[in-house]
Amino acid sequence: MTENTTSTERVAIVTGGSRGIGRETATRLGRDGYAVVVTYGGNQAEAEEAVKEVEQAGGRAIAVQADVADETAVSALFDRAEEAFGGVDVVVNAAGIMPLSPLADLDLTVFDSVVRTNLRGTFVVDQQAARRVRAGGAIINFSSSLTKLARPNYSAYAATKGGVEAVTLILARELRGRDITVNAVAPGPTATAMFFDGKPQELIDRIAAEPPLERLGRPEDISEIVAFLAGPARWINGQVIYANGGSAA
Repeated sequence: MTENTTSTERVAIVTGGSRGIGRETATRLGRDGYAVVVTYGGNQAEAEEAVKEVEQAGGRAIAVQADVADETAVSALFDRAEEAFGGVDVVVNAAGIMPLSPLADLDLTVFDSVVRTNLRGTFVVDQQAARRVRAGGAIINFSSSLTKLARPNYSAYAATKGGVEAVTLILARELRGRDITVNAVAPGPTATAMFFDGKPQELIDRIAAEPPLERLGRPEDISEIVAFLAGPARWINGQVIYANGGSAA
């Protein structure tokens, strides 16, 4: 991996960049010529593989470990991005966890962990992004179509994503005059390890058949939207983009 503190290329931080939608997004931004900071929670090997994929796609990349809910770690993450590549233009909040349970049965320690990663994590990263993203940049959060689909067993996850939507809309207005867009992408069911975990095939098949396009989303479907919001979509701001193949609430 190469680093250049004087580079004028666009620089993106992608949390949760070692796997799933985050990893596909990092690679997609690499294809657009970004320098990408692949941020991961614990699996360094996966993060280094993601770095190689970004570089093979044509971008530059480094891997940085950070707990997205820890403000000191996130500040250090932004420091590292600035030291390596000269600044930050795009922040993508793809880190998240999704334990499933009926509300009545959910252990509250699990609930607290979902809130900590999905909502507090987005808030902490957005706080640094609001202070440090350069003019012409973009902040892209991740909500979920579950805020509309209201599927049983997802109450904790959907609650955090509703909070992310509120943060997104308010931050877009707070950054008036900065030339920074703030939007959220709200995927429907997407073929990632997090989605498949613990689901029987019958349920997967039933969910895949729901949208008019009759399939699960693919990580690349979502990464294309993120790349659009990160670059050319300068007149889309303060919005939640539902990307679910036409699934209805």
